[in-house]
Amino acid sequence: MKFPRRSKRRVPSDGTMGLMDHLAELRSRIIRSALAVAAGAIVVLFAYNSVLRFLTEPYLQLCRRRQPEFCGLSYDASLDAVNLFTMDPVEGFTTRMRIATYGGVILGLPVILWHIWKFIVPAMHKNERRYALSFISSALLLFAAGGLLAFSTLGRAIEFLIEWSGEGVDQVFRVSSYLRLVTLMVIAFGIGFTVPVLLVFLQLIGVLTPRALLSVWRYAIVGIVFIAAAITPSGDPVSLASLSAPMILLYFAAIGIGSLFSRRRRAAGRSVD
Repeated sequence: MKFPRRSKRRVPSDGTMGLMDHLAELRSRIIRSALAVAAGAIVVLFAYNSVLRFLTEPYLQLCRRRQPEFCGLSYDASLDAVNLFTMDPVEGFTTRMRIATYGGVILGLPVILWHIWKFIVPAMHKNERRYALSFISSALLLFAAGGLLAFSTLGRAIEFLIEWSGEGVDQVFRVSSYLRLVTLMVIAFGIGFTVPVLLVFLQLIGVLTPRALLSVWRYAIVGIVFIAAAITPSGDPVSLASLSAPMILLYFAAIGIGSLFSRRRRAAGRSVD
């Protein structure tokens, strides 16, 4: 007995798709992205001990540089290893699952971005595709640079926090608290570094102008410092300076890029006339 073959979904001659077709494609891409995240989470789950050693490396370098008693019970000089503690029977398990989820998102990010791009690109013109690809690439690179800077300055930030905790205060770090600090620091620095991409975009669409941004540069510097202080989870001056200084430089870089685009636009307008 032969079953009737399912007819393929017909695409109109003008290339447009109906609402149900869009929803079906969106569901398919969401499922594939979720599978990529799940696969990455499984990898991180089984490599958790290596990931944990990597994330505690800045703290270990700090403990090696200072006297062993500086890190208290958190540092075992005989084993040259950092010790993190749990205060709850399920804390270790929940922390491992949380880090596995974060790692799965990071490992699955190329697949996620690919499916997002393939979903939105049919509705974009050629110039829009070029600009969108440039903005996405720039945002990802700046986010990665911010996260790398946060991780590289983490040891100095922890050193300041320990020194300011007072005399006679022993250091016993919970694994969930330490990993939460690392995660939030990376996210905060990454978001801070991507703000200039938004400024360039607002200049391209005419909401802001380079002259307007340059005229308020003093207020912008003060605002950047306040924003850096607000989004930095540790609140220490080391992290504040490490985040606010690059953000100020990127602010002026965004003005320069906006000025370059404005000149090209004016030159193109004169050539047309």
